[in-house]
Amino acid sequence: MHAIGDRGNATVLDLFEEAFRNVPPNVRLRDPRWRVEHAQIVRPADIPRFAQDAVIASMQPSHAIGDFHFAPARLGDDRLHGAYAWKSLLKSGAVVVGGSDAPVERGDPLIEFYAAVARKDLKGFSAPNWHAEEALSRAEALKLFTAAPAFARFAEDELGTLKVGKRADLSAFSVDLMTAPEAEIPKGHAVLTVVDGQVVFARP
Repeated sequence: MHAIGDRGNATVLDLFEEAFRNVPPNVRLRDPRWRVEHAQIVRPADIPRFAQDAVIASMQPSHAIGDFHFAPARLGDDRLHGAYAWKSLLKSGAVVVGGSDAPVERGDPLIEFYAAVARKDLKGFSAPNWHAEEALSRAEALKLFTAAPAFARFAEDELGTLKVGKRADLSAFSVDLMTAPEAEIPKGHAVLTVVDGQVVFARP
């Protein structure tokens, strides 16, 4: 399901809960791993429901920096408490998946990673009401784009981590995502891409 606003997300969670009541676990064919695409603005009271209902929050960190200059005026400060709430969702126990929403956003994984850990626009600007406490650690952000998406598509035994026996799907960048200064992350570029064990791109 796609839901962006706070009422939309609450309604989707209500519908999921109704479906789960009507189809109890003992009669389901498999664990559905349903998810909400975007989950951008969530009422703080609804954040724990994602974990309680085992609903995945599939989010795009770049929305938080793309929306930064107009969302506060449109949402008001109160709604910002549950806006782009990656950290709160993770702390509640929910699975949070990172994506790009391309072509709405640029689809650049380095911008997505930067947005998740910096929670600032590409010029390094933020504001007190933008809730810096919702930024992720580097390790949390890395999982957002690797292990979590693999889990969301039932592929955690094949993809998402570097492990013997798994398919080698990976990218290497010119910047160390785990140690580089925040501002340097979006300035990097891909130097190697491997898909299913085959090198499909290597920068000279």
